[in-house]
Amino acid sequence: MDFDLQWLLLGLPVAFALGWLASRLEGRQWRREQRDAPRAYFKGLNLLLNEQQDKAIDAFIEAVQHDPDTTELHFALGNLFRRRGEFERAVRVHQHLLQRGDLPAAERDRAQYALAQDFAKAGLFDRAEQAYRALDGTPFETEARLALLALYERAHDWRAAAEVAMRLEKSGTGSFAGRIAHHWCELALEADARGQRDEADAALQRAREAAPLAPRPLLLAAQRLARGGDTARALAAYHELAQRQPEAFDLALPDYVSCARSAGQKAAAHARLLEMAQQRPTLDLLRALDALEEKPSAASAARWVELLRRQPTLSAALAVLDAPRETWSDAAAAGVREAVALAARPLQRYRCAGCGFLGHQHFWQCPSCLGWDTFPLQRLEEL
Repeated sequence: MDFDLQWLLLGLPVAFALGWLASRLEGRQWRREQRDAPRAYFKGLNLLLNEQQDKAIDAFIEAVQHDPDTTELHFALGNLFRRRGEFERAVRVHQHLLQRGDLPAAERDRAQYALAQDFAKAGLFDRAEQAYRALDGTPFETEARLALLALYERAHDWRAAAEVAMRLEKSGTGSFAGRIAHHWCELALEADARGQRDEADAALQRAREAAPLAPRPLLLAAQRLARGGDTARALAAYHELAQRQPEAFDLALPDYVSCARSAGQKAAAHARLLEMAQQRPTLDLLRALDALEEKPSAASAARWVELLRRQPTLSAALAVLDAPRETWSDAAAAGVREAVALAARPLQRYRCAGCGFLGHQHFWQCPSCLGWDTFPLQRLEEL
């Protein structure tokens, strides 16, 4: 009994010493791993800042191997893969995060959003849609819906796009009224192409309800009425568009002129356009007036000269040049010269072949990139 007690008394200190030594070794190993992981992380960050992405990825992979439980390293690695176009590797990284049972809810939502971005960038739109829809009710819900909206618009799924846009507007994200109106206009065009006029009418009505002041529903309605032979109602729709959105009415002027001719309303249309041109002359308005007059006139030449005085553009100068020579005046010649000078000015410069720097004079050494003999000896208009 004494012999056993003696060995026990001797073994306790030895066991304690061994335990203490093991704990010291384990702690030292843990500190070394913790020290190595940040070092690899900072090495990867430094390489990334120096635009050495291949080496940065290697450094991050090393850091992940040292500390596989660190989610930030996984996110950094996955984002790097996505930016480089290595979508399959990015998907694997983010799916690995989602498979972890100890991942907090916030990090799981973040990984789900990153995975959806991977699928979208890779062109896997069906899988991206599913991944984005899985984010309903999460802090990434708004970002996911915005991404879905862009996804549906890209795929021309206008009905789904309109539904998502309406949900975004109801959630207070912002105003999507104009965008929703465009979605319904696209649906109206698709219905017309299928010969479903009632469905097209309903879609246009939804578009006007979504954005009463939007010009496109009015323009489409007028064009559809004109194609259907109801020129009286078509002209009324065009007049409403001109009153609400004069700038957008310019886009409809060729159709308006054609509709006015079909309805026998050339004189009334000419008077209306002339009144608008006096208040806000534009290229499209003057061209529409010329189309209604059908032959050159001194009044038409005077209108173009006045427009050229206000807006010295090449299109206005070309219209003046097309006018009969007897209608020319000193003001017309001066306006044409000014328009040509303005158009030529951007081309009367030298451009560096190295960085694209533009200068009105020739440089032997580029002031921007400091390269020698990078400026051609000719100006842009001479190349």
